[in-house]
Amino acid sequence: MTKETTGEQLIPEENYEGIVNVITTEYPKLSERYQQVARFFTQNPNVVALESINAIAAKCGAHPSILVRFAQHFGYSGFKQLQAVFQTRLATTAPGFRERINALEVDLKRNVDQGNLGFLHDLVVRDIATLQALLSNVTEESLTQAAHYLKDAQTIYIAGQLRSEPIAQFLRYILSMLQRKVILLDASGGLAPEMASTMAREDVLVAIAFRHYAKEVVTISDIAARAGVPIVAITDSQLSPLAKDASVLFAIPEEEYTFSRSLAAPMCLTQCIGIALAALLQPGHDGAPRIATVTENERNRGKRSRQRTQ
Repeated sequence: MTKETTGEQLIPEENYEGIVNVITTEYPKLSERYQQVARFFTQNPNVVALESINAIAAKCGAHPSILVRFAQHFGYSGFKQLQAVFQTRLATTAPGFRERINALEVDLKRNVDQGNLGFLHDLVVRDIATLQALLSNVTEESLTQAAHYLKDAQTIYIAGQLRSEPIAQFLRYILSMLQRKVILLDASGGLAPEMASTMAREDVLVAIAFRHYAKEVVTISDIAARAGVPIVAITDSQLSPLAKDASVLFAIPEEEYTFSRSLAAPMCLTQCIGIALAALLQPGHDGAPRIATVTENERNRGKRSRQRTQ
């Protein structure tokens, strides 16, 4: 029997990190309806902080009264008190963050129904918002830890399918250019889980999945966890099925569930992880770390070959 059905009261948290941790802990015990709300709240913290209860309920697919009872379940007097905790997250991030988000929302409304160029404007503005949010969701510690796992791994396995596949492909390209041994666990031939069973503790898995989480990627993550393989997870929430076994978790909230959900933030994060790895592999390099291109590598190989023949 869950706390929801027994009426046992939880102590309300005063900061965003605290309430997200409690929601994550309580999630398996919640009813299906409360789990739906929990997923939306952790994946859309800016929406929860800035919009009205009716607007949030509409986007969440629940009645406003459900949001009130959800807040009360976690010890708050009502939704407004819970929303205030989400608002503290914006107040403690980059200066003016809330103002920028509000300005972006106004900008979006101003450009409704302006044809294909309006669609482009909408996408660009939303990308700006997700990239700004990325700055407050990623820590120095997590980037450094992920880079060390990739540096020390004997083999780096990457799993990312459906919408996450371009991110997985891009990461394989970056790691290959950094001369790391990489295996992409793609869906070709249906052998990805079998290939994943060869992973060992000396390896690392980078698992990438967003809602609605590709089943094969979740399966591969479970295989890695059972084998004691470190997992670097790139996903959308602490409630993601990839989060429970992650050695390093990058949770990138998505503002809305639409077809045009952007890859800008995860692509930017992937590139940053590559740069962090390059910095570890190039300790004596002057200036910013470098990730060579295929053309540059071919040019360097040709130069070395000519030097040997002279």
